[in-house]
Amino acid sequence: MHTDPVILISRTDSIGDVVLTLPMAGIIKQFMPESRIVFLGRNYTQEVIALSEHVDEFISYDELLKLPAEEKVNAFKNIHASHIIHVFPVKEIAQLAKQARIPKRIGTTNRLWHWFTCNIKVKLSRKNSDLHEAQLNTKLLEPLGIKQNFSLEELAGAYGFTRVPALESQFEVLLSPGKTKVILHPKSKGSAREWGLDNFSKLISALDKTRYSIYISGTAQEGELVRPLLEKHPEVTDLTGKLSLRQFIAFIYRCDALVAASTGPLHMAAALEKKAVGLFAPMRPIHPGRWKPIGKQASYLVLDKDCTDCKQTKNCHCIREIAAQDVIKHLEK
Repeated sequence: MHTDPVILISRTDSIGDVVLTLPMAGIIKQFMPESRIVFLGRNYTQEVIALSEHVDEFISYDELLKLPAEEKVNAFKNIHASHIIHVFPVKEIAQLAKQARIPKRIGTTNRLWHWFTCNIKVKLSRKNSDLHEAQLNTKLLEPLGIKQNFSLEELAGAYGFTRVPALESQFEVLLSPGKTKVILHPKSKGSAREWGLDNFSKLISALDKTRYSIYISGTAQEGELVRPLLEKHPEVTDLTGKLSLRQFIAFIYRCDALVAASTGPLHMAAALEKKAVGLFAPMRPIHPGRWKPIGKQASYLVLDKDCTDCKQTKNCHCIREIAAQDVIKHLEK
């Protein structure tokens, strides 16, 4: 059995959410340097979690799901966790943690099943809070005796993204020496309001090609959606569908800036200390106060207005009214 604390962080949702959860591991290590951090996540986020020097082990929720019921419980027992923190609440995980008799099971009071599965409950309302998502996550550390209010600057310093993979030579040759390398990520898989291909086209046209080298990123499916943009601007480099997540991380690290809506790549770029320029709608709960990128060079753009008229549609004119020239100002800061 482990004598030092083994803290299991459970976050089984998307890449951006995982990025904003990883500072928790750095803070735990700061206050409890003897602890061992285990991260329970989805396979598609593993390469992001692997970036953090503060995470000692990754457990795949996808692999756990394949196991018979009894073996799932044994898998949780074999982690030898002293604590589990349910950052993203999942009923089955909460039940398994209880069945495995993890001694300290931390969840929020907001989920009914936590009242039956967690023996430590934290009152936490994300929806109406003025805190950033990453700050809200740290409130779940209070049962560990970590009750400090952390600034976004402190959280940005807690990522620990020191394990950046090497970029393969086939992608290395795409980098333009002597130019500012900017990745544009136009789509969001429906997770955010989007700026629109017409605005990205205006941005590409306005960027000085003698100074900037421009790359378009996204999945293969997103590549089809942005095909009109790529055809209109043959001077940009199409990365869509060409990079694994591991190599995309390595490519971001070798570039200077990334422009996107509230997406995983935006948060990865911020954590890797690149110029991450986020494009946001001024609407709760998707506003930048809650979801802006946090990092030494991260910034965001949002209109100072009420966005109630486009609450019911993804086609949000409030984000589309952000000017390309204002994005360029952030790139040139």
